[in-house]
Amino acid sequence: MEPTKRVRLGKTDVKVTQLGVGTNPLGGLHEAISADVAHATIEKCWELGIRFYDVAPVYGYGFAERVVGDILRDKPRDEFVLTTKVGRLLLTDGPAEREDVMVLWEGEQLYKGTDPVRPYFDFSYDGVLRSIEASQKRTGIERFDALHIHDPDLYPDEALDSAFKALDQLRREGTIKAVGCGMNQWEMLADFARRADFDCFLLAGRYTLLDQGALAKLLPVCEEKGISIINGGVYNSGILSHPDPGGISGVSKSADAIESWKDNVTYNYVPAEADIIQRAAKLKAVCDRYNVPLRAAALQFSLHHPAVATVIMGPRSPEHVADNVAMMQVEIPNNLWAELKHEGLLPQAAPTPA
Repeated sequence: MEPTKRVRLGKTDVKVTQLGVGTNPLGGLHEAISADVAHATIEKCWELGIRFYDVAPVYGYGFAERVVGDILRDKPRDEFVLTTKVGRLLLTDGPAEREDVMVLWEGEQLYKGTDPVRPYFDFSYDGVLRSIEASQKRTGIERFDALHIHDPDLYPDEALDSAFKALDQLRREGTIKAVGCGMNQWEMLADFARRADFDCFLLAGRYTLLDQGALAKLLPVCEEKGISIINGGVYNSGILSHPDPGGISGVSKSADAIESWKDNVTYNYVPAEADIIQRAAKLKAVCDRYNVPLRAAALQFSLHHPAVATVIMGPRSPEHVADNVAMMQVEIPNNLWAELKHEGLLPQAAPTPA
């Protein structure tokens, strides 16, 4: 597959590269990252022809937007697509604690090495406008091509009644070209697809080699409505990019051996359970028979579905960028997909070349 091929988002005239870059890791997700490394990572994306960049205020509490803006604001604006998100504002003063402040993961600070700010949910009309203005200041870029409502899991009504209305008005005015929503679940997105006029959804981790939850209900309604899927989290936070997801002879490992191995691989950002480890090991075993890296199959799989326009990688270094571009270009035999289905590792209904 050609990573730099341009594809259209929904019914808009926004054309993204088939491989894009998500910047959550560049915000210091679970591990601090220097501005120099983040800058070099974005420069590598540009060097290799990637022209689709997705950011969010919450990624590093503003850090990701700043480092991406440092690089992109010196590039020709019409040559790249830049998207960000609304629904969280970054609190620098006010009460010490709020119910809607989200700063922890498994009891620890989510982003490392970040500014002392606290994000809080705000899906109000005015909150959306304040969020956009703050993102413009952090990136130093005036125009965003698309804006996503970000993680409205607990606020679906406000997201549609207020946030969507603000974005829809901006779309009507021509300030933005596309309206989207970004989530780690497919169920609410399927509901939103029926209730409002979205152009795209950023779906994280729900249509992958290990999780096809979105296949039966979300993806068909997206096809029907002309909504493009921007597919993120295709490695399910790490296990599908691990060189040996099951450890040595992971397919037949004992329960005790797998239990001792599970801290080495993550699935949806937590240590993978035994059944996930075994399934990933079986996927890798099939890929090995065809001399195809598991991460190449993981990266390319979802692009065979007509609702999926692009996949976004989440690199932490220039080397990660180069590897993902190389994985997109790996030739995958049709028989590999056929064998994955024959072994029950992929549903027959999942679109693949065979």
